[in-house]
Amino acid sequence: MGLYRDEGIVLRTHKLGEADRIISVLTRHHGKVRAVAKGVRKTKSRFGARLEPPTHLQLQFYEGRSDLHIIDQAETIDHFRAIRDDLDRLTRAVSMLEAADQLGLEGEPNPSLYQMLLGALRSLAGRCGPLVLPGFFLKVLALEGFRPVVDRCIECDGETDLVAFDLDTGGTRCSAHRAGVTISPGALALLNDILGGRLSQALAEPPSAATTEVEHLATRSLEHHLERRLRSVAILDRG
Repeated sequence: MGLYRDEGIVLRTHKLGEADRIISVLTRHHGKVRAVAKGVRKTKSRFGARLEPPTHLQLQFYEGRSDLHIIDQAETIDHFRAIRDDLDRLTRAVSMLEAADQLGLEGEPNPSLYQMLLGALRSLAGRCGPLVLPGFFLKVLALEGFRPVVDRCIECDGETDLVAFDLDTGGTRCSAHRAGVTISPGALALLNDILGGRLSQALAEPPSAATTEVEHLATRSLEHHLERRLRSVAILDRG
C-alpha cells in the first residue's frame, strides 16, 4: 500500500454511493487503473469537473487493499475543450475511449496504447477530420498484432486487382479470391496511407465516400477483434 503518481486519461466514470464515483483511467506507466474519487459528486468537491472523460490529468493515487485505488490529487493537463464543446468531436472521442477501455488491462502498462490515445485526442481537438477515429482504430489494431493487410491479397499475395476486404482473414483480396465486402480504389489508397507511415497525409483528407468507407471498415475490423460492438459507434451511425 502507498502513494504513487502518474499521468492519465479519463476513460469513463460511474456512480458509487451517494457522493463518490469510480473513475477508469488509462495511465502512462500503470496501465488501466480503477479508482474511487471520494465526494466528487458534491457541489463543493475539490476535483470539480476535472475527473470527466476525456480529461488528461496528473494524478496521485493511494493504493488500497482492494482492486479500487483512491484518487488523492488531480491536476489538469488538458481539458480538451475543443472536443467537449463539439458534439461530433465528443462522440468520436468517446469511441476512442471505449476502444482503449476494452484494450487496456488493469495494472498492465501499455505506454504505446496510452500515447496513441493521447495523440488521437490531440489530433481530434486540433481538427475533426474524418479519418482521425478510423486512423486510431487501425493503428491500435496494428499495435495489438492484428494489422490489416492492405497492400496485397491475403490469399495469394498478389499486389494488383485488390477489390475486396475480408474481416474474417483481416485483409484485402483480389478478384480471383474475392470474399468479404467490396473496397474502392480510393478507400484502399487511404488504408495504405494510414498503415504505411503516411498518417498525417491521410488525416488531411476532406470528407468523401472513400473516407466514409474507411471509417466503416476500420470500425468493423476493431469490433471483429474485440468480438463486440462499440456502443458509442451506434451514435455515429445514427448521425
